[in-house]
Amino acid sequence: MKWATGWAVAGWLLTAFVGQACAQTALSPSPPGAKVYFVDLKDGATIAPKTTIHFGLEGMGVAPAGVEQPNTGHFHLLIDTALPPLDQPIPNDENHLHFGAGQTQATVTLDPGPHTLQLLLGDWQHIPHSPPVFSEVVHIKVAEPAAAPTPTAAASVAAGRSPSPKGAKVYFEAPYNGAYVPETFVVKFGLVGMGVAPAGVDTPNSGHHHLIIDSPLPPFGEPIPNDDNHLHFGAGQSQASVTLPKGKHTLQLLFGDAGHVPHDPPLFSDPIVVYVGLTPPAPPPPKKHKPHLHRAPKPEPQPT
Repeated sequence: MKWATGWAVAGWLLTAFVGQACAQTALSPSPPGAKVYFVDLKDGATIAPKTTIHFGLEGMGVAPAGVEQPNTGHFHLLIDTALPPLDQPIPNDENHLHFGAGQTQATVTLDPGPHTLQLLLGDWQHIPHSPPVFSEVVHIKVAEPAAAPTPTAAASVAAGRSPSPKGAKVYFEAPYNGAYVPETFVVKFGLVGMGVAPAGVDTPNSGHHHLIIDSPLPPFGEPIPNDDNHLHFGAGQSQASVTLPKGKHTLQLLFGDAGHVPHDPPLFSDPIVVYVGLTPPAPPPPKKHKPHLHRAPKPEPQPT
């Protein structure tokens, strides 16, 4: 028996009306270098029958099923099965779990024994992209672990900062440094080497994004403030619509754990500058070259 908690099938219900016509539509393109992967699950690992699995994504964004946006999609977890046809909607059954609400993690329950897991990204209609974006197959063993207490989010914060894995980083997928943007614009958060989990959910190698606006980084040993200069995205968002007054503004991303405390070492992006509601300066006019005047040689004086 296999199942996932939460809204694993919510996205499929959003687009159930698509039907056979989906397979006949043009495939959504995926950008070069896009990839999906398991953040904290390695080939050959042994896991408990009930385990939270974190999904990683590079080069694309996460959007719920039914929301058509370029270079986005949502996760599907394939359990003990091969890849389905890559030009048709991904099946929805106990071997093909859909996370159409935009989840980047899932708690799955598996029977004891060997299993295979694989991630496959689907577009707004649950159809793989072109080229398809899927992970390597991970072989795991499910076994009952020795009983061990699970720390709560409050205990984790009280005990110290949550560790971050080597190589993890956050960055802006959009906008770019120096961009001219309208007063309301979309900020897309990039993350490598960790998973996104809502605030209050204390799982290893996970956290959620905070956007620092026109402010220096706060102290790393304390919860990140929550005000106009420190925006929290504790629901696990990977992008957000932001409204700022006209002018020049500085943006920076800072990752926080279950208790909104930066990890150790902390994960923060390079700051970027955006120009809100302003008109980009016109390019300088091309330089005009003065014509070269050819002068006749001055006559030499004649002998008298």
